[in-house]
Amino acid sequence: MELRGKPTAAGRAKATRTTPPDPARERSGPPQPPKPPESAPPAPPAPSAHSAQPGEPSPPTPRTRFLRRLSRTLLAALVTAAVVVPVSAAARPRIPAPAPAALAPPTTATLDKAYTANRANAAEASRMAAAHGDRTRATADRAMAAPSRRFLSFDGRGQGLAVEVLGDLAHADRVAVLVPGSDTTLETYGRFRAGAAALQDRLNSLDHRHGNHRTHGTHGTHRTHGPTSRPHTAVIAWLGYETPGTVSTTVLTTGRAEDAAPPLKRFIRELRGVVGEKAHVSLLCHSYGTVVCGRAARGLDVDDIALIGSPGTGADSVSALRTSALIWAARGADDWIVNVPHVHADLFGTTVGFGADPVSPAFGAHVFAAGTGGHSDYFKPGSASLDNLARIVLGDTSEVTRA
Repeated sequence: MELRGKPTAAGRAKATRTTPPDPARERSGPPQPPKPPESAPPAPPAPSAHSAQPGEPSPPTPRTRFLRRLSRTLLAALVTAAVVVPVSAAARPRIPAPAPAALAPPTTATLDKAYTANRANAAEASRMAAAHGDRTRATADRAMAAPSRRFLSFDGRGQGLAVEVLGDLAHADRVAVLVPGSDTTLETYGRFRAGAAALQDRLNSLDHRHGNHRTHGTHGTHRTHGPTSRPHTAVIAWLGYETPGTVSTTVLTTGRAEDAAPPLKRFIRELRGVVGEKAHVSLLCHSYGTVVCGRAARGLDVDDIALIGSPGTGADSVSALRTSALIWAARGADDWIVNVPHVHADLFGTTVGFGADPVSPAFGAHVFAAGTGGHSDYFKPGSASLDNLARIVLGDTSEVTRA
């Protein structure tokens, strides 16, 4: 950072006699420098604060300057993470936890058995974490062992994995599966679950009594509801992959998403075994989770895929996702993700970045309104984004407000 003082008249005169003009010190409307001696090369003209000289390129716009700074910041973060993150991970001992409960793929008849087994596993993980001295993980695991919690799977090892059901999955005909972004672990799982709970509350509160309601998707015309009926809904918080850290090498590449796609595909197949082929299943993907959904989209047996707060999916268009699901996209007005360049770049043999912006017209998604919220506000109660996500899950596509 340059420190500037107010020069005296003598100082200005001295600078004029002895040094060429310094463009960094000039202000708008600078005085013309004196003509240099014949033997000296002519000094370059001082740039104007407002416009470029004839024949010169225009000065960078504020957005261009910001993107340049952002690119330098991302590169610095990548290099720093390449050194710091592995060292930090090696310095922190892994938290002991039991192996996951050995369970067959769930059915409507075995859901309660799965819930009971995973609660017991979470309770044991809490005891082991406490004995290890990790109070934060012990507290998180203990909360998951509460009698009211219903997990289809739980793994307390490492960062931790958990797939939780909110609502009555055994009778659901409208199911939302939430896929989180970076920095979602068992320690931070509470904030992810809060979004799922807010969606379930909104689904329950919407008055869905519009006579013979029909929706169309991958599986054709879905179940109709009479004037006094309501759909049965369930929300699933799917922390089924090891999410990248926000400041890490992995958050800028598709590596974690490629690892996550097979288990997400497998989970959707198992989910169909519980809810049946006629149920309307919506995949709601946030931030880096949209990269996961982009990798898993091909042939995925879901009716909707909603991309919210997305840095890109790795695909250049909806058609490149190769799915019959209806693709939705949204970005809040105050979401910082808008400043992430939507490009691919090769760096040290690795592709960095995720390509096209899902809310751009060229991508081809159905763009819906997300209100004024920021990157973490898409499931905020009372928000436009939460209302629209709920209507997508319910199949009320005509009532989704468009951006």
